[in-house]
Amino acid sequence: MTNNDPPRVGALLRTAAAHAVPLVRDTPDTALGAPTPCAEYDVRALLNHLFDVVVNFQALAAKRSADFSGAPDRLADADWRDRFEDETGKLVDAWSAPGADEGTTGSLGLPARTVGCMVLLDLTVHAWDLARATGRRFEPDPAVVEGLAEEVEGMAPMARKAGVFGEAVEPPADATAFERLLATTGRAPRPAATHDPRPSGTRASATTESD
Repeated sequence: MTNNDPPRVGALLRTAAAHAVPLVRDTPDTALGAPTPCAEYDVRALLNHLFDVVVNFQALAAKRSADFSGAPDRLADADWRDRFEDETGKLVDAWSAPGADEGTTGSLGLPARTVGCMVLLDLTVHAWDLARATGRRFEPDPAVVEGLAEEVEGMAPMARKAGVFGEAVEPPADATAFERLLATTGRAPRPAATHDPRPSGTRASATTESD
């Protein structure tokens, strides 16, 4: 790796996980029914989706097939927070393995780095969704945002066609890099506090095209 090479996906995931896992761990059971910025998910469904992504993208790092066909309730047991942290650690390890972000992976044969950035995006924007839904603040590490920016712009047309991203939102004139990324996925970076947090049509997971 030279000084001009982008950071490894595993390194970016490790940084993103350090921000996202505490947010998940501190989510109270009383918040699980709250709406989120993802129109089809309440907090429980959002966490189940993110949990499923974290588990399945371990296989994609190893160039194995992922299976998103089931819909287990991974929050059914009281230790789900511990298990989420454990599985996120396994995800980081999987994408930190030599060659994980090289070549292609998934049923569509996408570049492995692009697939790795999909789970990185999910871990980052869904942490923001969770924070918005539960009245908290979330700001990812700038290195994660920088690592995602070009990949997200590149995957956006495919993601919108698949209904994964909503239509791009015009960001504020003084938007941060993260707010611009959120706007690309179809999220309003600064929604009015009195409004329902769900923008129309936003699913905002990049995962459906990679399994």
